[in-house]
Amino acid sequence: MARPKILVVGGGAREHALLWKLAQSPTRPTLYCAPGNAGTAALAENVPIGAEDVSALVRWVAEHPVDLTIVGPEAPLVAGLADTLAARGLAVFGPSRAAAEIEASKAWAKDLMQRHGIPTARFVVATDRDAARRALDAFGLPVVVKADGLAAGKGVTVAQTRAAAEAAIDACLVERAFGAAGERVLIEECLEGQELSVLAFADGQTVVPMVPARDYKRVGDDDTGPNTGGMGAYAPPALATPALMARVQREILEPTLAALAAAGRPYRGLLYAGLMLTADGPKVLEFNCRFGDPETQVVLPLLESDLVEVAQAVVQGHLDEIAVRWRDATCCGVVLAAGGYPGNYATGQPIQGLDALPADVLVFHAGTRAAAGQVVTAGGRVLTVTAVAPTLAAARARAYAGAAAIQFEGAHYRRDVAAREVAMPAMAGGADDTKPLVGIIMGSESDRQVMQNCADTLAALGVPHEMLVMSAHRTPERVGEYGRGAVERGLRVIIAGAGMAAHLPGVLASWTTLPVIGVPLAAGDLRGLDALYAIVQMPPGVPVATVGIGSAGARNAAYLAAAIIGQGDAGVRERYEAFRRQQSQGAAATASPPPAGGASRG
Repeated sequence: MARPKILVVGGGAREHALLWKLAQSPTRPTLYCAPGNAGTAALAENVPIGAEDVSALVRWVAEHPVDLTIVGPEAPLVAGLADTLAARGLAVFGPSRAAAEIEASKAWAKDLMQRHGIPTARFVVATDRDAARRALDAFGLPVVVKADGLAAGKGVTVAQTRAAAEAAIDACLVERAFGAAGERVLIEECLEGQELSVLAFADGQTVVPMVPARDYKRVGDDDTGPNTGGMGAYAPPALATPALMARVQREILEPTLAALAAAGRPYRGLLYAGLMLTADGPKVLEFNCRFGDPETQVVLPLLESDLVEVAQAVVQGHLDEIAVRWRDATCCGVVLAAGGYPGNYATGQPIQGLDALPADVLVFHAGTRAAAGQVVTAGGRVLTVTAVAPTLAAARARAYAGAAAIQFEGAHYRRDVAAREVAMPAMAGGADDTKPLVGIIMGSESDRQVMQNCADTLAALGVPHEMLVMSAHRTPERVGEYGRGAVERGLRVIIAGAGMAAHLPGVLASWTTLPVIGVPLAAGDLRGLDALYAIVQMPPGVPVATVGIGSAGARNAAYLAAAIIGQGDAGVRERYEAFRRQQSQGAAATASPPPAGGASRG
């Protein structure tokens, strides 16, 4: 088999990571990168063509026997590079211009999500200042103001005050700070929760998620300072349990791919979903039409499969015929930036320490170039220093050791990438040292679909938990043992789902002094009323709290558990109170709804 020739378009750390992974393929590909950087030159032949020079890129590909083009950044995709290459019969990994509109126009993407029931924040679209300011009345504070088009990551403002929101509107519609990208603005509900980045391979019909990641957008520690292109990332976060990822696949990724196909815009390439894990479940903050940066730098080192094989399966439309495998490990990446970034910064600063890094540290170049026999800075984000290890604590320590070994004038980086994740107890399904605060118990595996609502809500609120099946009738000894040992194991609340006679919550309550919350399940002809009545009629001295029947009750049980735990845990209390504030703002907005259809045309 001939060695494939592959062109990667782009010149950042994302493209360096792509080339690094492609180079590991058993097909031994010949690699090119346009325009590339000092790091990519060690893996590929750099081609001196800018990533946004579509006509020059097309000419170069037509003149060279390239078997596949993989597009890194969004701009050439939005400009139609994939369409032009495909029209010439050339294989390309990346969506068409029409499909790339899911990133090019936030308003178009929000309308698609609204029409297809894909969960996202409430929004209004406006095209003039007065209409946009009126739209603010339908939202509480904080509120999000977004430029509709591509604004290099700088078109989003989370406004804490009305004045700040109006200033963001004026920047787009009056001052034209973002040019054509700001000709329309979105006013959005500010979602509360924890963010998650999910990158997924898509071939038009099948979508396969990659290992999820979390990134850091603000320039300073503790999320201070202005937004950037990304200052670090890690993968996978413990809250991204298999159950949560199945829900993301079911409620977001698959419906989005189907919606794009139904719109005549089949999506082939890499689909990036930026999510907020709210107390009501995962919701879409934004979609991107390309590999994320810096997420790619921490996700690809965990990919066990051959990236060449995966990319070819996407392009050829048979992603469902291959298995995409991942390493059982973690990865942490820290971005080293130039002094002054994300504002004005100097370039041409010599970089020291690249040749003396530990063997277990990876460095992906972004803003670098070769000059007079040395590597110098050539951009705002200069390097991503990455490490893989069995635990996130170890990966983080190795990445920061690597970052500390590299010097250039003005270099700065965040010191808190993955710090909170390493410090907090893992979610159920995470690390072996998980210390759950809530036990979710159900009598049968068939109850899991309903009780998963409870687990997802607790995960969104950052409450460690476990989920087990045991029956008051079939395994009474196990139930008794669990109840007796709950306090000693550190549990604070037990939630038990049960149907029909609903003995499980009462039996657990008889074995523990912890608060027990019973969730009635609709398991018989009475649709859960029998379970509800059984749970509330506990004898004096063996109390069991109860909630509504089914999924809504399971979510309320999680909220009640968070409220109880929050009395002694400031972090849980803060997250629960944030959810309640968001809920109040949503109710107020519902009382004064925005214009029909979610859009204001002014």
